[in-house]
Amino acid sequence: MEAPIVIWTRSLLTLLTVLLLAGGAASLLAAQDLPAQNPYQDDADAIRTGMGLYRWNCADCHGVDASGVRGPDLTGVWASGRTDAGLFRTIQNGIAGTEMVPVRRAREDEIWKILAYLRTLSTSTLPLAPTGDVANGETIFSQNCSGCHRVNTDGGRVGPDLSRVGSSRSRATLVSRIREGIPPQSDSGFAPVTLTTQGGELVRGVTKNEDMFSIQIMEVEGRIQGFDKESLEALDKPVNSLMPVFPPDRLSEDDLNDLVSYLETLRGFDPAVIVEQ
Repeated sequence: MEAPIVIWTRSLLTLLTVLLLAGGAASLLAAQDLPAQNPYQDDADAIRTGMGLYRWNCADCHGVDASGVRGPDLTGVWASGRTDAGLFRTIQNGIAGTEMVPVRRAREDEIWKILAYLRTLSTSTLPLAPTGDVANGETIFSQNCSGCHRVNTDGGRVGPDLSRVGSSRSRATLVSRIREGIPPQSDSGFAPVTLTTQGGELVRGVTKNEDMFSIQIMEVEGRIQGFDKESLEALDKPVNSLMPVFPPDRLSEDDLNDLVSYLETLRGFDPAVIVEQ
């Protein structure tokens, strides 16, 4: 006769196996059951509801008009080849390794309604071909921007990676960011910080992690350092981004057009597409 502990262990393993198989089957069924087209696409009441849901859940990152703030511009996602089902899974599951977290508090019908609303904001065509001198724009980027921003592993890290900025930001947004600067971003991973050590050293960078007792920053030069707050003489968190503005006397209209034309060609790896498989 088997010992009770052996019987108990075998029963537990059997139960866990059944639960794992059931969970896997349920996930597969859910993925298969998604309709190819949004069931609320032409429902005016659902679209109005979706507008409210979008503004509550998404506008902080993607902007009230969906043209992008910290998150990508969403007005061109269908024109770029995304599907209703793929976008549904992106909202439901999030994108690993990014700020796009799963919208767990939204029901499935609410996600469809958000997408129905976004459809009303979407552009119907792909972006126009660049009108400026892309080669000159790349040179301008290398001289003025690559110290903080990287493209395809080359460049600095204190600012956001711009390898796919051409597919995540509209031309108007790019021009606005270059001419007018970046809106305050307190929780983006790029919030500016200036601290003074007890030895009088001034250190500038962006906040990467912080709790009540310590702060970790990435310096302008790209080095990551951690500090105990008690050991600091001062800790200042400026409102304005570290990114400088480029008015016409610093960057001409022609050079701005060339730079933006180059940025629009940057459509590298898009992790959101992986969610559609």
